[in-house]
Amino acid sequence: MLKKEIDKILSCLLLLFFSLLLASSAGASEITIKDNLGRRVKIPEKVERIVCLQPELLRILAALNSQHRVVAVDRFPSRYDHLMRIIFPDVEKLPVVSITGEDVNIERIIQLEPDLVLVSPSELNLATQLTRKLKCPVVSLSSMGSIERLLEEIEILAAITGNQKRGKEIVRFMKEEINMVRQKSASYGRKPRVYLSFWGSILRSPFSYDPVDLAGGINLAGQFKSVHQGSDTVVLKLETLLGMDPDIILVQGNYPPEERQVSVESVLTDARLQSLKAVKERKVHYTFGFWYWWDPALVLVESHYLAELFQKGQVEGNSIISLGERIFYFFYGRPGLFEKLCAKIKAYEWFQN
Repeated sequence: MLKKEIDKILSCLLLLFFSLLLASSAGASEITIKDNLGRRVKIPEKVERIVCLQPELLRILAALNSQHRVVAVDRFPSRYDHLMRIIFPDVEKLPVVSITGEDVNIERIIQLEPDLVLVSPSELNLATQLTRKLKCPVVSLSSMGSIERLLEEIEILAAITGNQKRGKEIVRFMKEEINMVRQKSASYGRKPRVYLSFWGSILRSPFSYDPVDLAGGINLAGQFKSVHQGSDTVVLKLETLLGMDPDIILVQGNYPPEERQVSVESVLTDARLQSLKAVKERKVHYTFGFWYWWDPALVLVESHYLAELFQKGQVEGNSIISLGERIFYFFYGRPGLFEKLCAKIKAYEWFQN
């Protein structure tokens, strides 16, 4: 509990720090931010051409109606991100300048003459490498499982793109939804102890995952350290997972069934896991999960989804679909987007009809 309180205080201080930096630069020819690698980066007042190698930031730009400023991306959103191709279909037409993050085509980026390059802190050497070779600023940002950090990213990108009004609308909307989730989970008794199986392995889990906390659960991986700086991932030994004995196991479901390396059924039938309470009681469920970090609309839907799942043990389909449609419409301005995502990843099978 003490660690969580300290994290919340630090997050608030970071938000204040970002706000002061942006406010102090108002009306100036540039703004200065401090990114997730602790680097102070000066950004020009006008940013019209963006190379975005961080999918979470690309989704935020789409929510800010600034996707037209993106001139290149990495391979993931244009080839594998089912959600991005629903909310921003033109992503498939953009040049791909990176395959895995560390193999970026710097010559191609130089040819595109960007005003800004956005990268992920999980690619430790990328920001340094690009900063040395490019004339434009390079910013490394990611929420890493923290909704407060996600809100900070939205405010930063809104300031960079001159969309402060829309940014404030999004932040206000998200805080209202977050309060709704907290109210849903406020009446819980004992908090369920939750383990998340992400990234194609039963032993890989995010050490920080706010939707679980908001929904009234305890993320059991929160007691461990990430594999390296800039990563949100914890890798456990099987004996550690067996010793934690979670009440609920959540399996990352942001893939079509044929692409899932771990499924609810594979967990329930895994001979190594039969001693776990969650397996014995069949409390193994899909959740939406990270999709190369978050989508700001989907993280709200997931928080509501988990609150209902923790409280009732199941999720009513019509309710969550209606809620998801409402939230996605606010962010991306078109009906039917959440339904398309659910159809693509077969999420309808998770819900009670």
